Amino acid sequence: MAEAADRLAESLRRHVSDERVLAAIREVPRHEFVPPDLRGDAWANVPLPIGAGQTISQPLVVARMCEVLELRGDERVLDVGTGSGYHAALLARLASHVWSVELHEELSRRAGEALARAGIGNVTLAVGDGSRGLPEHAPYDVINVAAAASGRLPAALAAQLAPGGRMVAPLDDGDQHLVLVRNTPSGLEVTDLERVRFVPLLSAPG
Repeated sequence: MAEAADRLAESLRRHVSDERVLAAIREVPRHEFVPPDLRGDAWANVPLPIGAGQTISQPLVVARMCEVLELRGDERVLDVGTGSGYHAALLARLASHVWSVELHEELSRRAGEALARAGIGNVTLAVGDGSRGLPEHAPYDVINVAAAASGRLPAALAAQLAPGGRMVAPLDDGDQHLVLVRNTPSGLEVTDLERVRFVPLLSAPG
């Protein structure tokens, strides 16, 4: 697995220059976060299905999202859309603590098992509506959204961003792309980034 991890990290270097992010790609065992029958493809630079209509994202996209957040290692992070737990695992290598929320209880349970197998303990999992964030632990230095919001980003997430904080999220306004949001003294600054394709950000009924 180490050789496969090295090959993947090196293949991403053309697009990702943050050495801490590339090291996390090498260190986090992606094969632990995919279904057993797909582990032969775990180190390919492709998204893979994980059930409940969700996917484990393409490593390049995850690495880019981590890179633009400019993580130093001391941040409190909110991860919206736990999915497989892989994105949370990478964030946990790059920050102080990660709170990760997932709408599907079964996916959250499996993610917890994968994180335990990977030896990652600084992630707190929650089941709930990610579009509402986790206000009980706010504010967050960084918010990572791993599902596409339609039209605009949920106001509840922006409200939980600490002063000077950063949020990266896919936004679907007819053309799905990443946006980077910075909470500055003069308000929220939004920068459009590259095109991506994520599953929709779902809200709980009611």
